[in-house]
Amino acid sequence: MADIQGSYDDLFTAVPEALCDLLDAGDAGGSVAVYVDGEPVVDVWGGHADAGRTIPWQRDTLVGVWSVTKTMTALCALILADRGDLDVDVPVARYWPEFAAAGKEQVLVRHLLSHTAGLPDWDGTVTPEDLYDRESVTARLAAQAPWWEPGTEAGYHSLTQGFLVGEVIRRVTGRGVGEFLAEQVTGPLGADFHIGLPAEHDHRVALTVPPPHRDEDYAARAPGSTAPAGGNGVRVRDGNSVAWRRAEIPAASGFGTARSIALAQSVMVCGGAVRGTRLLSAAGCERAWQEQFAGQDRILGMPVRYGLGYGLFGTTYGWGGWGGSLVMIEPEARSVVVYVTNQMREPEEDTRGLEVVMSAYDGLQGLRV
Repeated sequence: MADIQGSYDDLFTAVPEALCDLLDAGDAGGSVAVYVDGEPVVDVWGGHADAGRTIPWQRDTLVGVWSVTKTMTALCALILADRGDLDVDVPVARYWPEFAAAGKEQVLVRHLLSHTAGLPDWDGTVTPEDLYDRESVTARLAAQAPWWEPGTEAGYHSLTQGFLVGEVIRRVTGRGVGEFLAEQVTGPLGADFHIGLPAEHDHRVALTVPPPHRDEDYAARAPGSTAPAGGNGVRVRDGNSVAWRRAEIPAASGFGTARSIALAQSVMVCGGAVRGTRLLSAAGCERAWQEQFAGQDRILGMPVRYGLGYGLFGTTYGWGGWGGSLVMIEPEARSVVVYVTNQMREPEEDTRGLEVVMSAYDGLQGLRV
């Protein structure tokens, strides 16, 4: 039986048990955090930080969370919107004039956040190395024509969303997403999450382990498809590279702990303030889960609902990352559940995040009684 470290409220014993079951089933390592009213009721971790199972997962082990990063970038945009520095209902070109090219004059900021801008990927080939050149890939998106009429349909902007929203943030603030996040969100909160990871943290990183019977050439793809899910197919080896860690890829290159994500996203269920630090207003929080699109996603090939920067799932919202990490936000319960892992599974077989969320459900119900 896997050894689970950390602490948890007695109402939530099912959560460490769920993590233990995943590790016993063969996963390398992972951590889970459940926050209620901005405070932890579960903060547990276990397993190993390496594929060889020689390095124990520690309290401060960092892991790449892939598209869970989008929720941190979205939080930055929502903070700016709440301050009045960013209007989500105006054309992107108001902040980024070059973006008006090729029929994109009426693409709104909210279209970027809701995957409806018609720019789910780049025209032509984009290599992982290209992603490290922000100016080049954003210039290509600015010059590109949309693949459909913006605002009418959705298609998951796997890697492009981060560059699009990130460039708007840069034009508004003069700072990249990573710097803004550190100065305005994670720094004030003391949340150990990074977009553009400094070298001093490399020793804490748990490298991504590909699914069983796969190697580091395993590439991202849409569920049920052999085609790349965006960005021309990023591989596990790319995400494990030093270059990826240093890069600011605001849709996918975030590194953190379950605890850090849960703490930061708790502002969304606590009226915009956690532990005496206010990031935005209660109305600004509610903006996140106002439905922008409901229907079939052209890229994912499945029905979706999108808010502003988050996926909507019944009364909850959040998003998952390639490889299994997940954040789920429940406004009514004022709770956030986060699962992060270095162990990939095949997407069509991966229900771990949902299993962890469900394991927290009884505890959350118990707190309401």
